[in-house]
Amino acid sequence: MIARVIVDVTTNQTDRLFDYLIPAPFQAAIVPGVRVVVPFGPRKVQGFVIEVAKTSTIDAGKLKPVEQLVDIEPPLTRELLLLSEKVKESTLSFHNTALKVMLPAAMRAKYKKEAMIHPETAYELVAKEIKRYFTSAEAVLDWDELLKKAGDAEKRLLLKALKEKTILVLPKVGTQGKKKKQTLVHTVRSPEELAQLKAALPANAVKQQDVLQHFIDRPEPVPVAELLEAVRGSRSTVKALADKGILCLEEAEVWRDPYEGRHYERQASLPLMEEQRQALEPILQAIDGEYHRTFLLRGVTGSGKTEVYLQAIERTLAKGKEAIVLVPEISLTPQMVTRFKERFGSDVAVLHSALSMGEKYDEWRRIREKQVRVAVGARSAIFAPFENLGMIIIDEEHETSYKQEDAPRYHARDIAIERGEYYQCPVVLGSATPSLESFARARKGVYELLTMEKRVNDVQLPDVTITDMREELRNGNRSMFSAALIAAIKQRLQRQEQIVLFLNRRGYSTFVLCRDCGYVAECPHCDISLTYHRTTHSLQCHYCGYTETPPTRCPSCEGESIRFFGFGTQKVEEELKKILPDIQIIRMDVDTTRTKGAHEKLLDQFGRGEGDILLGTQMIAKGLDFPNITLVGVLAADAMLHLQDFRAAERTFQLLTQVSGRAGRHEKAGEVIIQTYSPDHYSIQDVKSHDYLSFFQKEMLLRKQAGYPPYFYVTLIHVSDTDLPKTIEVTKKITNYLRSKLSPATKIYGPAASAIPRIKDRYRYQCMIKYKVEPYLTKILHEVVQTYQGEMSRSDLSIVIDTNPYMML
Repeated sequence: MIARVIVDVTTNQTDRLFDYLIPAPFQAAIVPGVRVVVPFGPRKVQGFVIEVAKTSTIDAGKLKPVEQLVDIEPPLTRELLLLSEKVKESTLSFHNTALKVMLPAAMRAKYKKEAMIHPETAYELVAKEIKRYFTSAEAVLDWDELLKKAGDAEKRLLLKALKEKTILVLPKVGTQGKKKKQTLVHTVRSPEELAQLKAALPANAVKQQDVLQHFIDRPEPVPVAELLEAVRGSRSTVKALADKGILCLEEAEVWRDPYEGRHYERQASLPLMEEQRQALEPILQAIDGEYHRTFLLRGVTGSGKTEVYLQAIERTLAKGKEAIVLVPEISLTPQMVTRFKERFGSDVAVLHSALSMGEKYDEWRRIREKQVRVAVGARSAIFAPFENLGMIIIDEEHETSYKQEDAPRYHARDIAIERGEYYQCPVVLGSATPSLESFARARKGVYELLTMEKRVNDVQLPDVTITDMREELRNGNRSMFSAALIAAIKQRLQRQEQIVLFLNRRGYSTFVLCRDCGYVAECPHCDISLTYHRTTHSLQCHYCGYTETPPTRCPSCEGESIRFFGFGTQKVEEELKKILPDIQIIRMDVDTTRTKGAHEKLLDQFGRGEGDILLGTQMIAKGLDFPNITLVGVLAADAMLHLQDFRAAERTFQLLTQVSGRAGRHEKAGEVIIQTYSPDHYSIQDVKSHDYLSFFQKEMLLRKQAGYPPYFYVTLIHVSDTDLPKTIEVTKKITNYLRSKLSPATKIYGPAASAIPRIKDRYRYQCMIKYKVEPYLTKILHEVVQTYQGEMSRSDLSIVIDTNPYMML
């Protein structure tokens, strides 16, 4: 039998199937989807078995055998193997990259080298400087760790011994996917026997008596730590009883549960409003009829989309099928998880980046081993290894976080639709502000449009006021807060109501400038200004992580007129406390949510009323549902409006609409105050009137005139290198090649410097392709990559092709 394998080597030459003989012991175990270790040239690498065949086109004498089986059960289903080929083609990525993205990080290959004394070398003859590391002839050491520990002289001896074959260094392929174990204590003795043994113990063996009494009362196995805590004893007590043959110790696997110890009250389905019922009905028909349909559910903020999702999943589970629910932000996950755990209990697995590697691994295994039927998580949860999918839901479908910016550059929405077609199940895309592409498809009938225009219980949408900050300046107000916003905050504090303040910019000041000569503190590795962070008193680059101490004198002119301009969430917090000293502020941004569980902890504090104001970046803009929030303030609403990105207006409208929807979601009326220097821009005016359709029509007109999606498809080619002339030259060659190969109707722009021309000491140029129909584009782009593959492996050159770009910077 032959295993056809994709090896874990990322080059064009190896991006194909390789044939290996399946040894007799592995014949039954090696099936498509398992991982194996195979010899590849002089080394051993991990690979994915894609096919098992009876014969090979290669001469049997030249075929090497599979050396090791990594998995007992295949981690990848047949459907995911088929999907990996589509991901590879659509994203122009390598097959092994598409396969690895479907596995949790803990299961990805980890390569190390193991050192040992050669079996034919007498241990006594090994140099004493080396022998002190190899404590026995059988010792096996990590080669890289060994070289780190060794001094220069010892290093030379080790390398000499390696050359003389006194020691061997062999490649070892493994994974980081460790199962958590714990020691359990149990006994095979009956309670009557234990009572007799207890009576026979010496009077001073009090702790041993306590342990035996514990098992007389509760004979079931118990973890050692739990037993010792119960009897307040030590491990020596348990060991003494084990040595006497009274107790038995054994290792058992423990599943890591990120929500262990939490109690969720089971909640019944809520009564639906008429609009909710009308939206749910066609989804239920697709579930019952077992056919694929993509639904776009456009429901205003607070219209009860989550309850529609929950009741659709209830029907899915009742039919014995499984469901995937995607949410865009980690901060959304705690409240969403609570809703799902309350409805479906232990049938829910959670997958997102805030979990530890071990927790994610165990949650993934619970799905693979069919212990749960619902997966809730961020983008990567779309690859949950279910084999009987009955529904996929993408909440806040417009969010850019559903697009992966590293290879393979897939969009979760496209993967969801592919999987929905395979399993013949419905896919629901939900949002108050759908992406223009999705809404245009719904208008054309590609998706089925479902609409909910009213909030639950007919709660009114909040009143939105637009404050022109230019007027505030003319009136002498130079602070970051308008008079109307401060007055509204004070009013809410008197009423003991809560406030959300939104600013999509972390840090303290946006940049540092010398007022004498115009010097701006910039990152030495990127063409971007440094941001001042007050808490660490440092200037930081948000692209490469570079930090430096802020200057007290101008490095350029030696002047003392160094000033901090712009403001971030840190400065907003500080200025608010100057105006309202007793105010309790909970700040949520990247700086305050680095630690595990920080999102949930901060939101729980706010939910308990321990904060008057929730101040944060876009992680607070969506999904939050607190009954006491009656005011939302938006600072610098136009911060994203003037970026070099054709989606800037769309993102501004979506973000402002989402954050506005946090106010007045329950019985108390809500108010939104938007501060802006562009009050007449249609994306801001349409937020005031809560008019998505008006925004859609205006933005579509501009997209049509400029030739952007959804009227045209766009592909972006990024070229970067540490050498600027080379970056420009390669981009120019690629652009000229594309012009010679693609049809005249296709528009090619470039070469042009990227919006940020240098990041991490790499110069960045790009060219853009706009087209409506270009059947040979994928083939031509593959040719571009193959042309430069060799050069990219030998030099700093990098070529990245994004066939559906969401980040234009």
